[in-house]
Amino acid sequence: MSGPYRIRGSVALPEAELQWRFSRSSGPGGQHVNTSDTQAEVRFDLARTRSLPPVWQERALARLADRLVDGHVVVRASEHRSQWRNREAAAVRLAALLAEATAPPPSPRRKRKVPRGVNERRLREKKQRSDVKRGRTGRGWGQ
Repeated sequence: MSGPYRIRGSVALPEAELQWRFSRSSGPGGQHVNTSDTQAEVRFDLARTRSLPPVWQERALARLADRLVDGHVVVRASEHRSQWRNREAAAVRLAALLAEATAPPPSPRRKRKVPRGVNERRLREKKQRSDVKRGRTGRGWGQ
């Protein structure tokens, strides 16, 4: 692999905790895909890892609960012809997935008062629209 894949800050995916599996891939490659194991599948044991801070681990377990298989996060890549590039793509995708899952929750939205100009503009546009529709009635045309 081309070095540690950073999740965020100084936290990186440890190579020792990644389990790789390779298999035959569909997709680009012609007859090449029938003979070589180019699809890469990486498994990361999120439930038992010690490389993530405990707060991040709890957050990731909660956010990725529907995606976990026995506590493992599984990512596959088969878009490239070479096993090496698929391996790189899977590791980068796993790091991005963990970075998103461990991100702190967004700050709560603060309610604000609606500005007076917004209300006035909305009422003015409603009045104009009702005038347009009232003008479409055919009253007063043939008297």
